[in-house]
Amino acid sequence: MPAVFFGHGTPMNALEVNRYTAAWRAFGRSVPRPRAILVVSAHWYIGATAVTAMPRPRTIHDFYGFPQELFDVRYPAPGLPELAEEISDVVHPTWVGADVDSWGIDHGTWSVLVHAFPEADIPVVQLSINAFKGLDHHLELGARLAPLRERGVLVVTSGNVVHNLGGVDRRLVDQGFDWAQRFDEAAKATMLGTPTEAGRLDGHRDFGLAVPTPDHFIPLLYLAGLAGAADATADVLVDGYAYGSLSMTAYTLGLSGHADRSLPGVPTLPDAVPADSTNL
Repeated sequence: MPAVFFGHGTPMNALEVNRYTAAWRAFGRSVPRPRAILVVSAHWYIGATAVTAMPRPRTIHDFYGFPQELFDVRYPAPGLPELAEEISDVVHPTWVGADVDSWGIDHGTWSVLVHAFPEADIPVVQLSINAFKGLDHHLELGARLAPLRERGVLVVTSGNVVHNLGGVDRRLVDQGFDWAQRFDEAAKATMLGTPTEAGRLDGHRDFGLAVPTPDHFIPLLYLAGLAGAADATADVLVDGYAYGSLSMTAYTLGLSGHADRSLPGVPTLPDAVPADSTNL
């Protein structure tokens, strides 16, 4: 079963047709139907490692300032409570808590799955990012998830390689600052060459600007860990920039990408949306 890292950008992508959402949709059509989808989303960043274990996870609208149309989106995919035990087994000795009522499916997950799997009929489970752990921990945990791919589980990770909301420039709808491009290209060279070195990207001169907080960067490490476990390298599904300080690069493992560059880039942010980490 393939695996994928989506650069999810603004939640408005859930409602738009652009080159990124078209690539996500093409990815969903290309992969074999999975038994379940396990998602590591930047937006479940807490002080523990946990997995959703409820039969009917709720759709979470973890943002504000966007149009009501976005708040009306529902992604009613079922959960798969028994997958929690499988995950706990494969990542042992890391402890994983079973979340039966506090989380669900956040916008880092549903904003891409509404395009990749619009029928919402495949069970979806989320794995939290433990904020207390370092980059190497997440790289290793990603590698430990590898057996799930052989059991029909599609591993999806969702974040942004470059994610600096304080640097957003609304005039640069489809462009990246020079520092954003430098770091994104360094990450690309690593993922396409030696993905097990992804944890060392914190030594890059532009890391502080590109990754002011680690939540959106860490999901990439899970895909890098899976690539290392498979002794493989990633492929680019689609790439580009948004608002100067966001990278939209997406990677696949086990499936090549085919981006349609004739389509427009990301949509313009609504005027009411501030640069705040609860929004993207």
